Amino acid sequence: QVQLVESGGGSVQAGGSLRLSCVVTGSSDFSLQTVGWYRQAPGKTREFVADILTRGSRDIRAYSDSVRGRITISRDNAKKTLFLQMNNQKPEDTGVYYCNRATIDWGQGIQVTVSS
Repeated sequence: QVQLVESGGGSVQAGGSLRLSCVVTGSSDFSLQTVGWYRQAPGKTREFVADILTRGSRDIRAYSDSVRGRITISRDNAKKTLFLQMNNQKPEDTGVYYCNRATIDWGQGIQVTVSS
């Protein structure tokens, strides 16, 4: 059974930084799959934030327009861990952040709150 466990959330003031981590267990082919982050703000639907796919020695990254330039996604395939480095955060980044594997499996979510 695949499990995804997020950590690193919390509260930060606008302009601050947070780093989220997601450890994936039970997956034998983690390094071959697209993994990513989504978020859900209060009263809104879940939205794509970023994802990453490893092809050979290269990581292919995609970002939503709202976070591009402020957020960096990365992965450690040996440790089956996904990261999201969030810098220069804005109040609109507030929400529950979910780790996702291959668009199939989801973590339980972790709260990020950015105050103005």
